[in-house]
Amino acid sequence: MANTLARFKKYTDKLDEVYQHASVTAVLDGDGSLVQMGANAGEMIIPKINMDGLADYSRSGGYVAGDVTLTNETVHFNYDRGRVFTVDAMDDEETAGVAFGRLAGEFVRTKVAPEMDAFRFAAYASHSGIGKKAADLSSGDGALTALIEGQNVMDDAEVPEDQRYLFISSALYNLILNVDTTKSKAVLESFQKVVKVPKSRFYTSIVLNDGSTEGQTDGGFVKGASAKEINFMIIHKPALLQYPKHTVNKIIAPQDNQTSDGWKFFYRAYGLADLYENKTAGVYLHSKA
Repeated sequence: MANTLARFKKYTDKLDEVYQHASVTAVLDGDGSLVQMGANAGEMIIPKINMDGLADYSRSGGYVAGDVTLTNETVHFNYDRGRVFTVDAMDDEETAGVAFGRLAGEFVRTKVAPEMDAFRFAAYASHSGIGKKAADLSSGDGALTALIEGQNVMDDAEVPEDQRYLFISSALYNLILNVDTTKSKAVLESFQKVVKVPKSRFYTSIVLNDGSTEGQTDGGFVKGASAKEINFMIIHKPALLQYPKHTVNKIIAPQDNQTSDGWKFFYRAYGLADLYENKTAGVYLHSKA
């Protein structure tokens, strides 16, 4: 039994690797070492700094004193989801371990990662203060023009040029590739990284199914009633508060399962997807009209 539990733990440890490969927004995850957990569950403490600007220098009086304030802000996780699965007990415990490994990996790849991506894009797209434009793009030249316009908006807002990530629909990306190679290459290479996003994850708003209400028992998410499809988003990584947590926090063996003869696995994914209030210019959204 101990060996079987250890085997399950080995599979559990690899779930983060599955997430990293399956999630298109994983490249935006923040450095967990820069934050600390709050006093209560579901809280994180984020360091913030504010300072005064320049003042006139006086030859007689010298410098004007300025204030620098370093504060710790408590923020709350805005994403908390979970599921429990049962794998029937088998004579060969090793087979049970393989079954769990496949179940957990497939669950993260096909259910968890797509939902977390969709939630994040929708959260950033609905945030006040970001750059926004809605227009239909039907040509590669039009798409390149829109990308340059988005870059210009960020430049004018003095958003640093490094660490700008472009998330773009696959269809629009392919249109751009059909444009003159030199022109399209120059625009695309101006970003830290270009990431193609499946259409099913790229909406301005989504609805998370609760898993228990009639019509929502399958869980997952659906496109919001008033949502628009996103053409592309330019995101400056330092503008984000994005911290994910993934855990299989409980495994119940068949002999301890009071409801069935099977292994029970409890999976939970929670985290934070938000923007620094003073860095909203670090996100530019271009959606369909």
